[in-house]
Amino acid sequence: MPPADPPPSRKLCPKLILEGTRLTLKTDLAFALNEHPRIVGPRKYRYHSPIISAEWCAFTNIPWGRGLINFAPHEEDLAMETYRTWARLFELQRYYSWIVDRFHISTRVHQRRTIGRDHDFRWLEDRLAPLGFRIIFCTRSPDSFAAARAERLRISGNPRQYDDLAPFIAEQEAMRCAIAESTLPSLEVDMSSNNIPAAADRIADWLESTGGLYLD
Repeated sequence: MPPADPPPSRKLCPKLILEGTRLTLKTDLAFALNEHPRIVGPRKYRYHSPIISAEWCAFTNIPWGRGLINFAPHEEDLAMETYRTWARLFELQRYYSWIVDRFHISTRVHQRRTIGRDHDFRWLEDRLAPLGFRIIFCTRSPDSFAAARAERLRISGNPRQYDDLAPFIAEQEAMRCAIAESTLPSLEVDMSSNNIPAAADRIADWLESTGGLYLD
C-alpha cells in the first residue's frame, strides 16, 4: 500500500502596505520583507515575487511625472479606476503574498495637502481587510532626515526633490493621522537607525503574533 501523502502545510500569504514619507527606507525594507524566510518562506533559489507601488509615475510620459499619488484633478477617475483594478486583482489572487510600496494612505495625504481634496478610501479598505492587508508605517526621527538625505544624494537621479526636508517631516505627521483613521491593522516601525534587517524581523514578529501570515 503506497504511503499517504503528507498533510499540506499552511501557505504563507501576507499582504503588506508600506507607507511613509521619503527617506524612510520603504523600498529597501520591501525587498528585505520579500525575501524574509519567516514572511515568505525559505527559498532555495531566487525568483520573482511582486512588489508594486502607487509611486509609479504611470499617468504621464515623462520621468517623475504624475501617477496614482500625485494625479491631477482631471485624472481622478483614472486614479480611482486604477485602485479598483488593483483591489480586484488582489481579490482574484487572494492566496498570494503582496507587498505594496506606498498606496492609498500616500494618495490621501498628498491630495489633501496639495489639492485640498480628501478622498474617502473606506470602500478600498473594506475590500482589502478581508484579504488580510496590513499597514507598515515607516518613520524616522526628525533629526535623522539630514543624514538620510546625504546618503540618498549619492545615488539619486533627482536630487532636487530633497532640497527641503520640512515637507517630509510634515507629511510624516499627516500620514500618522491618516493611518490612525484607517480600519486596517498597522505597525509603526522607526527606521532612524537604518537597520533594515532588524525592522524586517520586528515585522515578522508582529505578523506571527497577530495572525498576519496566513489567510484562512
